[in-house]
Amino acid sequence: MPGLVVFGRRWAIGSDDFVLPGAFELFLRVVWWIGILVLYTVHKGQFDCIGGGLLHSYFLVLLILLAAIICALSAIVCISMRGTISNPGPRKSLPKLLYTRLLLYLPEFIWAVVGAVWVSDSSMHCEKTVMNVVFGTVVASWIIIIFTIIGVIIVFDPLGGKKTIYLTDGVNRNLESSQSGQLLYNVKNTATRVWEKRIRLLCCCIVQDDDHRVAFTSIAELFRAYFSDTDLVPSDIAAGLTLLHQEQDKMESCPKEPEEVLCHSPSSPVTDDLDIELENAAHYMQFAAAAYGWPYYVYTNPFTALCKLNGDCCGNRPTDSDITGSDRHNFHFGSILKITGLQYRDFIHISFHNKIYEIPFFVALDHKKEAIVVAVRGTLSFEDILTDLSADCEDLTLEDVLENGFVHKGITQAANYIYRKLINDGILNQAFTIAPEYKLVIVGHSLGGGTASILAIMLRNSFPTLKCYAFSPPGGLLSKSLADYTKHFIVSVIVGKDLVARLSMPNMEDLKRRIVRIVANCNRPKYQILLHGCWYEVFGGDPDNFPTELDGRNQDDLTQPLLAEESLMVHRSPSYNALEDESHLNSPPQYPHLYLPGKIIHIVEESSSRRLCSSDIKYTASWSKETVFSSILISPKMITDHMPDVVLKALNSLAQEQGACISCQTRDFNTNIV
Repeated sequence: MPGLVVFGRRWAIGSDDFVLPGAFELFLRVVWWIGILVLYTVHKGQFDCIGGGLLHSYFLVLLILLAAIICALSAIVCISMRGTISNPGPRKSLPKLLYTRLLLYLPEFIWAVVGAVWVSDSSMHCEKTVMNVVFGTVVASWIIIIFTIIGVIIVFDPLGGKKTIYLTDGVNRNLESSQSGQLLYNVKNTATRVWEKRIRLLCCCIVQDDDHRVAFTSIAELFRAYFSDTDLVPSDIAAGLTLLHQEQDKMESCPKEPEEVLCHSPSSPVTDDLDIELENAAHYMQFAAAAYGWPYYVYTNPFTALCKLNGDCCGNRPTDSDITGSDRHNFHFGSILKITGLQYRDFIHISFHNKIYEIPFFVALDHKKEAIVVAVRGTLSFEDILTDLSADCEDLTLEDVLENGFVHKGITQAANYIYRKLINDGILNQAFTIAPEYKLVIVGHSLGGGTASILAIMLRNSFPTLKCYAFSPPGGLLSKSLADYTKHFIVSVIVGKDLVARLSMPNMEDLKRRIVRIVANCNRPKYQILLHGCWYEVFGGDPDNFPTELDGRNQDDLTQPLLAEESLMVHRSPSYNALEDESHLNSPPQYPHLYLPGKIIHIVEESSSRRLCSSDIKYTASWSKETVFSSILISPKMITDHMPDVVLKALNSLAQEQGACISCQTRDFNTNIV
């Protein structure tokens, strides 16, 4: 629902968000009140110790105060349970109840101070049980007060005051007037500064320079533009994601229309090409994973990694000129050696240098495939996250290939950095001097996959036979013309419902639209949605068939935005308008559509059979089109499917299965000859 307005400002909490925390506090208060009542009844008439009169008054007032708090909490919980996410009308009296509850904090605070003074007075010599109960009461009071203060800080919206003005005046005010235009400008400017401060706070541990300041401003503008046109609180988004996941699972269990996936018979030459690419991808994914260094090695070998690195790494190191950046105790390079299985003399250059737009990479000789491999590291630091989030578009012009094409700005700058190192510093010349007959292969995972793809485009004219394997690259990477151009030399590998491979600004706008639509049309209270959603995510079961206002409406009505849906939009963004209003279809979107690079291999988990502690997961792979990844899928595996160890496991499983099939076919062929 729209954020709760209390004390004349909007807060990042809804009036239906007090059910679960209120019920929890109510339970504690009732148990507390009963315990105090029993103690008071048992010891009534026995307060004859030193300070017993004060103790008697303390218990009596505490019982009355707790009873008042319990009544206020009960009313808050009951009122908060009414209505739906987009229908806050039945909860309109909640702010008054909150004022009452906040007023009760004043006598509770005073009585907590009185109890603390009484407990700390060394002259008090009452019964030990009574002393312990008073001490526990004082501690519990202070804990609740502290957590309440923390809760208020968390739900405080720095833009609440300005957003409330904007919300109340937004319907009637004339946007063409200079006063309204100035108000809108001030709101946007303030929102950008707030987001920039948040980003600076998160990145306070890194040294900030001009590049960081530019990135902070750009990312703040991006966040401001994305979040400014909806009036949803975080719990609304959680409820929307829960509903979308269940709706998605219901659709997947129904008979499907043929998807935009290229299916081929086993004898198809394209399938043979797929088998070859899967085997190559499984091999080169080891290099992409190795680029993460010791964090990946320790993550995949938690019990033995540190011992092996301490025992073996310190002695194997190329000359200092071959390594740039910090690698304390040689852990990064030692991990790369163990993951790839190469010798230290096989490495041409290793860079652990890491800043915004400058990410680590290494160049090595792969004698097994006769290739010079450039492996680019994925996201592993705050600087890498800033590079990811610099999602503005910029032009990439290639001579004699394309006039222009749009690319992801931050990743393109990272690719430019590596390109300058490889060419200007003569790293590739050195590599081809050592192995002139080898081919060039560029690999990377996640951010590294996106950077490797753009780097491959830059090097394509100089190295026409180069190949690039991009594992789980970001979805919003290349414009359609560039994506089509890269199908000749780039292979992208995506596992399951990987979120990152579907991340782009148009997809995020589409997700926002779907969240707004589904929460606006659900007829269940939010607490029921969240409780069932938590159960469904943890224990599974059948998706709940939530009744919605869309049920029974004809198809023409479904294309029109509902009043409840419009109430959750402050002002609709260009992407949102383009999806809902035909009059905006011809206007250019704020964010152009960007796609995954190259040909796409989509790996899907086919089945899993679990026996005790072991699990056997089978995968299937097929060529896919970029349009299959034009929508974000909600799933518990949307994050784990992106992890490099999961990608490597899936590729190794497919490669082993393919090798077993070839072995079986060879054995059958020999038997037939005999």
